[in-house]
Amino acid sequence: MPRVVVDAMGGDFAPEEMVRAVSQVSLESDIQMVLVGHAEQIQALLDAGEYNPELISVRHCGSVIGMSEDPREAIRAKKDASISVAARMVALGEADAMVSAGNTGACVLAAAKHWKLLAGIRKAALASVFPRQTEYEGQDQLGLLLDVGATIRCEAVELAQFGVMGSAYARCISKVASPRVGLLNMGAEANKGGDVLVEANRLLAGLPAIGFIGNVEGHDVATGHADVVVAEGLLGNVVLKLLEGVAEVASSLANNAAHESWRWRFGMAMLSPGIERMRTLADFQTYGGAPILGFEHVCIKAHGRSRSGAIGNAIKVSAKAVRDGIIPDIAQKIAELR
Repeated sequence: MPRVVVDAMGGDFAPEEMVRAVSQVSLESDIQMVLVGHAEQIQALLDAGEYNPELISVRHCGSVIGMSEDPREAIRAKKDASISVAARMVALGEADAMVSAGNTGACVLAAAKHWKLLAGIRKAALASVFPRQTEYEGQDQLGLLLDVGATIRCEAVELAQFGVMGSAYARCISKVASPRVGLLNMGAEANKGGDVLVEANRLLAGLPAIGFIGNVEGHDVATGHADVVVAEGLLGNVVLKLLEGVAEVASSLANNAAHESWRWRFGMAMLSPGIERMRTLADFQTYGGAPILGFEHVCIKAHGRSRSGAIGNAIKVSAKAVRDGIIPDIAQKIAELR
């Protein structure tokens, strides 16, 4: 079974929620896990609850990178930070995958410092699942968007590589045999968006290994038109935060409206199943975290506000990605692209 190292000190609710997650997973599966952080504090939290000691070990480290710290400076100054120790363990073969809810920039930089990019990969991408409609039977309720923050601007070949990596990940995790890949653009026409996007469209269209459906516009993101949406990191991050914000605003407006009059309350009672489904889909706790794709190892970056449920799901997803061979699959597809 895959061995997963967990950054016990990363996130708003560390280390309590991380230890609780690992303890629960140890009772539900046979995943081997390592908690990296302040050993004495972690062990005390473990001993306060129920867990399987055969599946959990603890690795002590001396420092932590805070959520608000400058990632580059912190990685340089804190050699024994929990996220750096975790990445180093994977690089040395002491674990197969890494999970962290800590500083996103530090997580990406720690991976970049200790791991190699897959042969041919020019830039890593941070991917994220998001709730959307479905259009065909068996389609996952969650789509995949990449990049959402590991890059700012990209060249055409890098966007094409994101499409290949995203397609491979969707196939592995969502079990969609032929994920539909779309390139986020300002228009559906292949000549829209400037030289980089036009060339990216051409490259993606020439890859028979992925199901490229062409350009998709902003309103297509929330539909089931594409299973994987490719974008530069700046644009992808804006889209992701917009989706999160719309879901929160819609839920808040619905709750506030219910207090206005009995008519609103009656209407809310009728709509409550749909509203609850939207709230559930938009809840990051249900899917755990976002993969950082492009490296030779698996890394799942969980949301900074993750509780034990989300961390537990991230651990299971990382183990699944290792077990199902997501990295060799991506490497093979990138070799075909080259």
